Amino acid sequence: MGRLTKNSLFELMNAFFTVFLPNQRCVSPNTLKAYKNAMNNYLDYISDSTGKPLGKFDFCDFQQQNADAFFQWMKSVKQYSPSTINQKMAGIREFLSYASSHNPELIVYLKAFSAIPFQKTDAWASIKYMSENAVNTILRQPDTSTHQGFRDFFYMVMLYDTAARVDEMKKICICDVHLAGTPTVILHGKGNKTRIVPLMENTILNYKKYKFLYHPDETAYSKLPLFYTKRNGSISEMSDDNVRRFMNKYGTMARAECLEVPENIYPHLWRHSRAMHLYQHGMDLTLISQWLGHSSLETTLVYAHADTEKKRKAINKAMENTSIATPDAALFKVDNDEELLKKLCGLK
Repeated sequence: MGRLTKNSLFELMNAFFTVFLPNQRCVSPNTLKAYKNAMNNYLDYISDSTGKPLGKFDFCDFQQQNADAFFQWMKSVKQYSPSTINQKMAGIREFLSYASSHNPELIVYLKAFSAIPFQKTDAWASIKYMSENAVNTILRQPDTSTHQGFRDFFYMVMLYDTAARVDEMKKICICDVHLAGTPTVILHGKGNKTRIVPLMENTILNYKKYKFLYHPDETAYSKLPLFYTKRNGSISEMSDDNVRRFMNKYGTMARAECLEVPENIYPHLWRHSRAMHLYQHGMDLTLISQWLGHSSLETTLVYAHADTEKKRKAINKAMENTSIATPDAALFKVDNDEELLKKLCGLK
């Protein structure tokens, strides 16, 4: 990579991620991970698009042109949500702000990223979720006669059944699964919060087969991760990248059979799908909120809103060719009534 000079990109980046964020800002491990992911996304994108090796990078690679291109890539190619784009841009801006405090000349690069507008988010926008038909089609794709195929299949079954976050899936250990009495699994969520989620009968049958294949010698008290990868004889948690890789593979296969399968299959989509299906089948929102581990019922209301919006669009489509009389616009003119006009505009 070459010799690092004072205030160089890599020197400041190292100090930012290893000293400033964890020790001085005291950010949470999840926030630190999010900032690192944002920076990795940016560096990988610029390197791939320009052909420039990472070792040759300097602050000039944070110029306005690259910032704009990265933003468009996230929005158009990756189709990240507005909140995800905002999060990643904020992480990079935070680093550039830190770098600028050490070298004021670098503020031009902070301005380049600050010039990109904040993406408006609608908390009540229709969430993305899969139909039950799409879910079943994807689950039919893995070759369950092989060890890896059955592992992929059971991972998706467990993810859908529990509506767990991907980080919660990574933390599930064998000892978290309880089959006595009412079968449940303990999920370790955000802020070290735990919740107990019931398991369906079909999931239990698949769990027993999975445990026989992947944990034949482990007891019910084992603290080994339920889902894992093995490298050089060492067991570690399954990475997010590995999960996304096989999900997208099966998603591509499933789209050949079912047009309802989305282009991009990712872990959180299963969580949204499970919650929506439970709501559509009549489960109370309060119970869904507890199931998902939401701290507020208001967060869960998005599923009711999304389902209502779907129904509204269906009604509009059904009424396209229906002629309904409209009121005479002349009766509602307010041009000459300034007070009424201001009230209608929200100014009064």
